[in-house]
Amino acid sequence: MFKVQLNKLKEQVTNTELSAGFNQLSTLTLDVIKNINQGDLPRWQQAYENLPNLTIELIDLKADAITVSGSCNDNQKQQLLTSLETLIPWRKGPFSLFDVEIDAEWRSDMKWQRLLDSLPDLTYKTVLDVGCGNGYYLLKMAAYQPQVLLGIEPGILQHVQFWAVQKYAQTMATMLPLKIQQMPKSFPYFDVVFSMGVLYHRKSPIEHLEHLKSLLSPQGTLVLETLIVDGDEQTCLVPAGRYAQMRNVWFLPSVAMLSGWLEKVGFKNVEVTDVSITTTEEQRSTEWMRFHSLPQFLTEDENHTVEGHQPPKRAIFICQE
Repeated sequence: MFKVQLNKLKEQVTNTELSAGFNQLSTLTLDVIKNINQGDLPRWQQAYENLPNLTIELIDLKADAITVSGSCNDNQKQQLLTSLETLIPWRKGPFSLFDVEIDAEWRSDMKWQRLLDSLPDLTYKTVLDVGCGNGYYLLKMAAYQPQVLLGIEPGILQHVQFWAVQKYAQTMATMLPLKIQQMPKSFPYFDVVFSMGVLYHRKSPIEHLEHLKSLLSPQGTLVLETLIVDGDEQTCLVPAGRYAQMRNVWFLPSVAMLSGWLEKVGFKNVEVTDVSITTTEEQRSTEWMRFHSLPQFLTEDENHTVEGHQPPKRAIFICQE
């Protein structure tokens, strides 16, 4: 299926600027595929292969839950449910597939709603989503009919989840198993680049911003969503240990500091379109993600993380190359 995704992308990039860089992406992807060492992959792939072939009557990418419905008898529904449950944990969602409701850890539709008012024009554009998870946002973007829609994500389970949903949603979205660090630099082929929930995981945030800029075509648009803290242009939290029980959190700047970083690396028209506290309605444990989640990572009054930091707050930035 990884190669199927690569072949699908090859068809999409024909007659686009990205066609000049396709061979680089192909070489990188084939190298990654060759070296995948994930012991659960055969089990996940079998779950995907066991998904029933169903008659599709409705695909709704704009509903809160990405929805596919149609004819599905009791045996087929049980087969569908068993396969999808094999792919637990589901971190991003929700999805509704033939009345199987995947209530993922994140109510990703809430972030999408915060983004909608400032969503760049995606129609007939070349779009990249960095760290796209299981493709929930890719599927949302597909409703706006971009010409090329590519997500990159190193997590292998997330790819199989994406394949499972795509079997029924049937969008033009594609995913490759690449990290942002593996993407070529000076690769200016994307009209719109999304980086959501990635910056604070990077040890060098300035380098990450420069890399994102190098992926944009001239006058291209960056959509950046990340954790921030309250404060002025001199404020940045560098947690000594964990942050909300996450190990790999490095830099949480204030809105003013991150705006300055974006301008310093050369982005123009930097605009902050939303600042919102992450609530336990938006992120929590469910039957589809049974580990601890945000309610366990905050104090009882939800005014601090268990480590004593400000509770999670996220901001959306829109700017141009």
